[in-house]
Amino acid sequence: MSRFWVDTVQALKPYVPGEQPRSQTLLKLNTNEHALPPSESAMAVLSSVDPDQLRRYPDPTARRLRDAIANRESLGPEQVFVGNGSDEVLAHVWAAFLSGRELTTVKTTYGFYPVWSRLYGAQLNQVALCDDFSVDLNALQAVGSAIVLANPNAPTGLALKRMQVEELVASNRDRLVVIDEAYFGFGAETAAPLVSDYDNLVVTRSLSKSHALAGLRVGYALAHPELIEGLVRIKDSFNSYPIDALAQAVATASIEDVDWFNRSSAVIAHSREKMSQGLQALRFVVLPSQSNFVFVKHPAMSGKKIFNALRERNILVRRWDTPFIAEWLRISLGTAEETDQFLHAVNEITATGA
Repeated sequence: MSRFWVDTVQALKPYVPGEQPRSQTLLKLNTNEHALPPSESAMAVLSSVDPDQLRRYPDPTARRLRDAIANRESLGPEQVFVGNGSDEVLAHVWAAFLSGRELTTVKTTYGFYPVWSRLYGAQLNQVALCDDFSVDLNALQAVGSAIVLANPNAPTGLALKRMQVEELVASNRDRLVVIDEAYFGFGAETAAPLVSDYDNLVVTRSLSKSHALAGLRVGYALAHPELIEGLVRIKDSFNSYPIDALAQAVATASIEDVDWFNRSSAVIAHSREKMSQGLQALRFVVLPSQSNFVFVKHPAMSGKKIFNALRERNILVRRWDTPFIAEWLRISLGTAEETDQFLHAVNEITATGA
């Protein structure tokens, strides 16, 4: 700890991301990357790089990318904000609208929400999930000037229907409602069609999962133009060029390749069903996920024991020591071959107890 740290830095407990191993021999099912390669159209952009794209600064407004997103969502570009991954977009949401204010989220959800709240001096209220991991929507409306929800939620994979989100937004017109759709594209209903009707709604997304571009770092927000203007003010007071030229070009091509998106989402849904059925056959409790991962628990073996046994077999999954979910494991969906490898390992572990 340096003597030059300010009080805020001293008080921070940074978010800890999932392990990113250097070894290529591990089966990596712990950080929810897409199981498939990115769109061929997106990859083709990388092979036709104009040197001027690297010599010159990128478009600070990312207009082509915003146009592509707006067209995909039947919105105007003034309703779209892009950033360096949805984490940066959400951090700007905290800075622009939640700094020094009170907000409410659920207790078991994305671990970055408490970090941003401490960083920006926001008071965070966390409402416990119900015993079945569903969200108590009535409890969310009790306190605070804003509501933040991941939908689908992580690590559970459970999702609210659009009708439920709209009821929440409509009954809280004086509160900002932020719907974090990082896992958009795998089966849950999106709140994006509500953006034009409600000036108190922000929908954020990432291309990391839905478009297999985790290494590119592009995310975006959909909202009323006045909310977007607030995010732009924060961006331009922090970094006017957060999205580099290659990222803008590749992300634009990926957004425009709707056929790839539809096909790959169907593949993930099939993989999820295969994984769920395979684990249920081994007596696991499997939550009905609408994401590219499943959240599971075995009735006879601890989550930590299974986690360690998998690691010994060079398979990485995710678990937390938090009491409410300590016995549960989050397993990212892989290819068909990876699913078979995982189920074979788990079958061996549960049969032998080690």
